[in-house]
Amino acid sequence: MSRRPIGYYVHHHGAGHRMRASAIADHADGRITLIGTNIAGRSGAHRYVDIPDDRLACGFDGRDDAADRPAALHYAPLDHDGIRRRVAAITHWIAEQQPALMIVDVSCEIAMLARLASVPTVYVRLGGRRDDAPHHEAFRAATTIVAPFAEALDDPATPDWVRRKTVYAPGLVDRVGTTSIEPRSILVVSGRGGSAIDAAVWVRAARATPDRMWRIIGDCPPLVDAPTNLEQSGWVDDAAAWIARAAIVIGSAGDGVVGAVLAARRPFICLPEDRPFDEQRSKAERLVAVGAALMCDDAAAADWPMLLTHAERLDSAAQVALDDPDGAARLAAYVMALADGERG
Repeated sequence: MSRRPIGYYVHHHGAGHRMRASAIADHADGRITLIGTNIAGRSGAHRYVDIPDDRLACGFDGRDDAADRPAALHYAPLDHDGIRRRVAAITHWIAEQQPALMIVDVSCEIAMLARLASVPTVYVRLGGRRDDAPHHEAFRAATTIVAPFAEALDDPATPDWVRRKTVYAPGLVDRVGTTSIEPRSILVVSGRGGSAIDAAVWVRAARATPDRMWRIIGDCPPLVDAPTNLEQSGWVDDAAAWIARAAIVIGSAGDGVVGAVLAARRPFICLPEDRPFDEQRSKAERLVAVGAALMCDDAAAADWPMLLTHAERLDSAAQVALDDPDGAARLAAYVMALADGERG
């Protein structure tokens, strides 16, 4: 008798949710179907269901600001055809495939939809202070909560009942084999889900450190009058490999960047971006507290020669404790056992 499938809802903001889903699905024996907007062509060899977009024409910040929205929901705009069709697509897949489990990464609304459709949920809980009603209701409704980071990085304000229900699962990232580090190289990583820092900041930083070679990958405005020790490479397919080769990495506190840095054991200067629920600031503060990174609040005003020197003195042992090289395989085994009724 074949085992029942597992659905994995992938949020469309940024690339981290999809990368995490793919890392887990790689170890799930073909049981996971990725469900998300614009996921066609980006799911690798995994099954997928591409669902209509739910974003308002005026933009998307995860909330609809409606006065009459139920307290258990963040985002439920009225008279939105995309939402009607995505709900129909998800429930049709549930009815046809009879999944044993739905992993939700992330959406309080999809978690509630799956639960209403009689499917047990595993809710992926991101960092920060998620003490609002929608998150707490999604946590209560879930069979299990998964935090894609080490317990030491959890926000101190997280309630005990949420912690007890949480499986901490660091290391859900692409792994790079042994590679040579490029001496005195600085890599700036600007992710897909964030706001790019003014390119002039990196021009000034490179000029202030002429003995360092700076490279920028990801989203960054064009460089103007850049010195010879500053290069811009745009989007790359192998960001984890770039991170592994860098002597020092500078980037946000997003899950993808932090996970790749920890996996590669690279000195890290963290530039937390503004996010709902203080997600990135909370994580950056915890990284600093355990000695795994430095934090910079203002890249434009930073003393980069001093920051880089201090970053080189960070002890990689602190990062080792925050990573699990077998994290994706371990979590895949856990959710498959949960789906098969082997875990309570």
